[in-house]
Amino acid sequence: MPQLNPSPWFFIMLTSWLTYSLIIQPKLLSFVTMNPPSNKPITTPSTTPWVWPWT
Repeated sequence: MPQLNPSPWFFIMLTSWLTYSLIIQPKLLSFVTMNPPSNKPITTPSTTPWVWPWT
């Protein structure tokens, strides 16, 4: 069963995870969110039901 031989795929998996962990992840974490979360209380909008003209 060739899938039990870790030689071809383990190195690819290891290098991809190292690339993600060491290079891509710090770049992604350095971004600042455009809309930071606020501490305002959540207000529910006052909605009125739609009056259909034919009912």
